[in-house]
Amino acid sequence: MNRNMDEKLLDLLADGATVGLSDEEARQLDERLGGAGSNMDAQSFELAAAAIALAEMRIEPMPAGLEAKLARVAGEYFGTSTSEIHESIHDQPTQAFKFNEPRPSRSFFDWFGWAAAAMACVALGVMFFYDQDRMSVMQAKIDQLSATPTPAPSLAELRDRMKAAGGQITRAEWTKGNVPGTEVVTGEVVWSDAEQKGYMTFRGLPVNDANKEAYQAWIFEDAKLEEFPKDGGVFNVTTNGEVIIPVNAKLRTIDPKAFAITIEKPGGVVVSEREKIALLAPVKPTAT
Repeated sequence: MNRNMDEKLLDLLADGATVGLSDEEARQLDERLGGAGSNMDAQSFELAAAAIALAEMRIEPMPAGLEAKLARVAGEYFGTSTSEIHESIHDQPTQAFKFNEPRPSRSFFDWFGWAAAAMACVALGVMFFYDQDRMSVMQAKIDQLSATPTPAPSLAELRDRMKAAGGQITRAEWTKGNVPGTEVVTGEVVWSDAEQKGYMTFRGLPVNDANKEAYQAWIFEDAKLEEFPKDGGVFNVTTNGEVIIPVNAKLRTIDPKAFAITIEKPGGVVVSEREKIALLAPVKPTAT
């Protein structure tokens, strides 16, 4: 093999060990290694390049916090105390890399592999607990969505609860007003000063045309039916039979003396002319 071929072979071996070869360069290298009779091979150059890279590698000292965590995890895994691991780490002499036939190093490589494994264990542990927490949150959301919702109590149930609760409850029964057709209406009003709410029950109250008129409730705190009673809410009746309407008091009311239902324009009024009083429910003095 001539000098030019030797230089070309060395170039190809060097490139193959460092930056890699193209398909054509790899073919040329195979031809030269097969026919040149040289005792050089690609593996020797790769080992040489690796030795040079390791010799130039600058190994930064491990942060104290990371070293402590790795030592603790390794101690738990290998059954070794943390102090022994620290002594093993710091007592290892620094070995210089020599540019000769490579030999396996038992200090740096063993420690590096063990440290990488320990770090992987820590990372897996963190991912496990994170995923467990995330799965718990997701499971809670799934349970919440799949749970059968508790139905809201009906107005009849709320009325009956108020009546059964006892305490200061005001009750009054409906009597007829001055509107024809309301003579047969029955029912009552239940009111709680403490809760500031109540329920009106009607049986036989005629269905109204919401486009033309509306029912409006009024609360009187004077037995003589003061000129400006408190608005108890506007409502419509859309079905026959028993109807329950909550008392929607606009102002705080204490110890009411009477309730009334008037027929007003759609949306109600601020002050009623009392031309159409459908029902009146005076509170009896003995009511509790």
